[in-house]
Amino acid sequence: MSESPPSTSLGKRGRDGPEGNGDSEMMDDDSRTTLTNDAPAADPAMDDDDDDDVGPMPMPDDGGARKKRKVLPHERLFLEHLPSADRYSKSFMHRDVLNYVTVTKTDFIVTTSVDGHVKLWKKQETGIEFVKHYRAHLQPVVNVSASADGMLFATISDDGTAKVFDVVNFDMITIIKLGFTPKACCWVHRRGEALSVLAVSEDESNKVRLYDGRGTDTPLHVLDNLHRAPVHIMEYSSQYDTVVSADEAGFVEYWRPQEPWDPPKNVPGLWKFKASTDLYHFKKTKQTPTSLTFSPDCSHFVTICLPSRQINIFNFLTGKLTRTYDESLSATQDMQQAGTAVYKVDEMEFGRRLAVERELEKDERAWRTMNAVWDESGNFIIYPTLLGIKVVNTYTNRVVRLLGKDETGRWLNLSLYQGAPAKKGLTTIAMAASDNPILAGKESPREATIHTTMGDIFLKLFPEHAPKAVENFIGLSKKGYFDGVIFHRVIKKFMLQTGDPLGDGTGGESIWGREFEDEFSPELRHDRPYTLSMANAGPNTNGSQFFITTTVCPWLDNKHTVFGRAVRGLEVVHAIENVKTNKVDKPFEDIKIISVDIE
Repeated sequence: MSESPPSTSLGKRGRDGPEGNGDSEMMDDDSRTTLTNDAPAADPAMDDDDDDDVGPMPMPDDGGARKKRKVLPHERLFLEHLPSADRYSKSFMHRDVLNYVTVTKTDFIVTTSVDGHVKLWKKQETGIEFVKHYRAHLQPVVNVSASADGMLFATISDDGTAKVFDVVNFDMITIIKLGFTPKACCWVHRRGEALSVLAVSEDESNKVRLYDGRGTDTPLHVLDNLHRAPVHIMEYSSQYDTVVSADEAGFVEYWRPQEPWDPPKNVPGLWKFKASTDLYHFKKTKQTPTSLTFSPDCSHFVTICLPSRQINIFNFLTGKLTRTYDESLSATQDMQQAGTAVYKVDEMEFGRRLAVERELEKDERAWRTMNAVWDESGNFIIYPTLLGIKVVNTYTNRVVRLLGKDETGRWLNLSLYQGAPAKKGLTTIAMAASDNPILAGKESPREATIHTTMGDIFLKLFPEHAPKAVENFIGLSKKGYFDGVIFHRVIKKFMLQTGDPLGDGTGGESIWGREFEDEFSPELRHDRPYTLSMANAGPNTNGSQFFITTTVCPWLDNKHTVFGRAVRGLEVVHAIENVKTNKVDKPFEDIKIISVDIE
């Protein structure tokens, strides 16, 4: 078992104190976070060694040049798409205390309160608009979940029922009488699947039951071997079709929502032996995670645990702990007294906030609603603290923003919306940081090279006709998303298909974390071999998978988006085309993409 990374106290300043204007949106260089034992911070983007720290460094002279600091590309752009106000500008209310706020993929906001009420809101061009109100439960809502596609929303309550809502049509469609007191719930199906599966755990046993979200009170399956203690957290990764769950004893498990309910075995790079991971961290340190949230690309997940109040970031594939931030009351008090806190609170106000914290510690249910969320770039985590809502750059390990620091309330449950609904000309963060000339005003890469285990395939791309498809392909390639991915479907005299990290044709996501629309052009047809086109599961369901044809395929026109052609390395295309395959057209010997270069 590897050692956990050193704990980080967020908000510490350097010895020289702050520089520049304290009103700046991004905090100064000397206000970056430091490690309590002065060890270098781990980089979540690398999870391993820091190339900047190779070999010993001589002691710098007084006043000498400081070591070059890590800089996150496009950091200012990312921050421009995050909230920046010290105080809230508008308030929307329930009759009782809110406990969950959820933003769905369909641009809806769903709020619940401890008295069992559910409200649906629609994100507008400016602000949000109230849609519908339900008196859903007679007792407190204990947990909620939104499906991966944002179409369904579920609530569970102490009254022993689960309610399922059709978000887009803002209608309650199913009432499931559980027959037990539930603990946690989670949708565990992928986008576009016919069966909507809701997992619900039991409060007083280790059982997890799977229900048809549009069906009856009878569970589809009862799982009693996953955990030994009641499960209080479940989070589903649609990219890897995997559930990560945690129980009251501090054990964390990975499992697929299909029989035999084991950890996935076909995910490249996933840990093979749990002993080689840090998933026993909570058990070893006698901590209990209260929330778990995946990053947009599901490469990492962040947890908050009690009683230490530590924020932990894990690498999903390796199971390694890459960041630990210390938000304990003792660390906060020490920084307040030393004057090194990211925000200096008046002593009387600080005493009042400490008293509120100690009262909250007595309310277990309130603490279990506290969570941390990611921004859509996956570089920042946002979570509530005694001082306010911290925005932390996990690449540079700095607190870059503190929201709501002057408010008297104590923030607990967060949800972040970064979209741009129904407003033409509004630039989203993905567009502004994109490699697409139409979206970002840059010169477009128009060539790519797929390096495979059988040779290189050279592609010409057409961003002027299929800007989103090209943007998606370029973005995924630059992230190394296709590295190690196999050609999972090869049909002679037809095409070769790849781009699925699961290797079975059921996986993969776009750079936006959701399906995107088709882009058909009369100038680009499947009228010749070597056409590069998007694979899909129906209209407007493009993700990461693509294929290269080896013949004319006119029946694919207006069904699949053409975004490029293979122009060289055609012998490699035919070599792959002619390999032996099994009954489901998968080659007997894996043919892998080594990497994709963008030129």
